[in-house]
Amino acid sequence: MPDELFPAEGSDNQQSVNELPLAIRMRPRTIEEFVGQNHLLGREGFIRLILKTKRLPSLILYGPPGCGKTALALVMARETGYAFHHLNAVTATVADVREVMLTARQRTTRTILFLDEIAHFNRLQQDCLMRDVEEGTIILIGATTHNPFFFVNTPLLSRAKVLELKPLTEEEIKEIIRRALRDKERGLGQLPILITEEALEFLARMSEGDARRVLNALEVGALIAQARQEGEIHFDLALAEKAVQQKALRYDRVEDLHHDTISAFIKSMRGSDPDATLYWLARMVAAGEDPRFIARRIVICAAEDVGNADPQALVVATAAFQAVSLVGMPEGRIILAQAALYVATAPKSNSAYRGISEALQAVEKEKTQEVPQHLRQAGYSGARKLGRGQGYLYPHDYPDHYVPQTYLPVARSFYHPAESGYERKIILFLKHLERLKREHEKQTAGRNAAGKADPGRTDLAGKKPSDSAKTAE
Repeated sequence: MPDELFPAEGSDNQQSVNELPLAIRMRPRTIEEFVGQNHLLGREGFIRLILKTKRLPSLILYGPPGCGKTALALVMARETGYAFHHLNAVTATVADVREVMLTARQRTTRTILFLDEIAHFNRLQQDCLMRDVEEGTIILIGATTHNPFFFVNTPLLSRAKVLELKPLTEEEIKEIIRRALRDKERGLGQLPILITEEALEFLARMSEGDARRVLNALEVGALIAQARQEGEIHFDLALAEKAVQQKALRYDRVEDLHHDTISAFIKSMRGSDPDATLYWLARMVAAGEDPRFIARRIVICAAEDVGNADPQALVVATAAFQAVSLVGMPEGRIILAQAALYVATAPKSNSAYRGISEALQAVEKEKTQEVPQHLRQAGYSGARKLGRGQGYLYPHDYPDHYVPQTYLPVARSFYHPAESGYERKIILFLKHLERLKREHEKQTAGRNAAGKADPGRTDLAGKKPSDSAKTAE
């Protein structure tokens, strides 16, 4: 196993090993040394249990940078005694893979092919792995920060188990720092470093779950102190800030964090939490997300989650999209914040969303309803001969601009306004129309019972409609 991947204690090339970055030197050599990923390495974790059998299936290790994907692959190789080949999909070719396959076929022991950044292999390159993975010529361990269900071929996924690794917690990061400071063989234990609790907290927080990042910062801090020719190294907050320089936001505009962050943003607006809304908005703005993308999501949320509970929300959101497109950044962040806060603090109703969803389902799954004759277009020559538009009642010719008539051959109820915001007024209006409808039905029933002839259509007060109603479409 190459020393540059897995430095060994007491090796002949210990001097060259010590020149490797601290993050590589401190890679765990056993499961017991591994920090984090307890869901996989705990007593009942999948990896711990499978290693007891000394047989590994092909695996896809999926997780953020610095969570231990490469280190875990190396530990599994050491625990099983399998031969280990490491390729990086960014630079490797199909010829490199075939060379590993050829070597594996000639071995008596099983072979692990660790393919880092497997998502960078295109589909044809991934296809060249399938036969040997299927036949067991190699044990494939692919590592990726990209969601494998989007970037790895489905046939290859069916031949491997996907394991998701989590970002390390702050306490786990602190333990990694302490181990590096204690370890005299591979770490910084030979240096007189005293780290303050404040600096430890800062490094753990700034690492954002990335062990490689924090070990690099720790090593940089030690080098800065050595350059100052200090005796005892006092690793305080000031030195930690100098070593870190700035917080690097973990955000990829086309991957999981992009989708997860916008999801959190939308759900915070929907959940009426203005502070969470501003935080997730700030995350996207700081990471350089397209402001028009953010504005579009605010427009959608205004229609889907606020709807007619506050019709003004859609107006504000649409205006924000136009304003951001006109003004641009960085001032656009203020416009986005205003619109997002309006939507977050508006009364909520998803009745428009549910209504159109139910109507679409009816259109797709139920018998198609024909347009009634009286609702059909009647503004062309010959329409009367076909009966188009006959019997249509023009609502504006009646009191309250309403007259009951059939608009659906088979009545259905799709719109159910919520008892929220402006929709309360809509509920009252619809109840008013129901009363008018009942009154009309009583009047009609009374006239029919009296046996009176009805020479023409009448409104609720018995008035005939104007001529405009006869030609209205």
